[in-house]
Amino acid sequence: MDSLANHIYAIGGSAGAYELIVEILEHLPEKFQSAIIIVLHRNSKYETKIESSLSKRLERNVISIKDKYPILANNIYFAPPGYHTLAEPGMQFSLDISEPVQFSRPSIDVFFESLAELYAKETTSFLLSGANTDGAKGLKLLEEAGALCYVQDPKEAVIDTMPKSGLSMTKHVQALPNEHIINFFRSIT
Repeated sequence: MDSLANHIYAIGGSAGAYELIVEILEHLPEKFQSAIIIVLHRNSKYETKIESSLSKRLERNVISIKDKYPILANNIYFAPPGYHTLAEPGMQFSLDISEPVQFSRPSIDVFFESLAELYAKETTSFLLSGANTDGAKGLKLLEEAGALCYVQDPKEAVIDTMPKSGLSMTKHVQALPNEHIINFFRSIT
């Protein structure tokens, strides 16, 4: 029986973030007691096979989130296109079809805000490359609630708008170079 995650690593990104996300996932330890949850802006009009192709490539569980799925240890989750993803009590997900936020559904802000309400002390968040400000407000709420928060160094982001917005809205969030982010994930437990 799989156990619930003891920690959540939340990654938000948009244009230019995918390559770094793949590098992060390629360097994960074989087993970890936490869950990695990725909210990547994707258009629901176009079918992508991110989860299945990464599952095959990485030889591990890469799952498209479904409503009421539990947040389990040693799993990598992607928010599905066309839905907002939220964390709920009892370490489970819910999906929502309310209006897009920052032109995006899934919205990084929506997911980060739900984590800030319920799981801030058990969350480490990363805001990566992207062309709008989605994620900055949620990052601010996570920081205020006591989560560890980081952004990709804007100088290394393909598009620096998202990490710059995250830095401008927070007080103590640190910008990390890509190599430091990858090394961070290499040592998660």
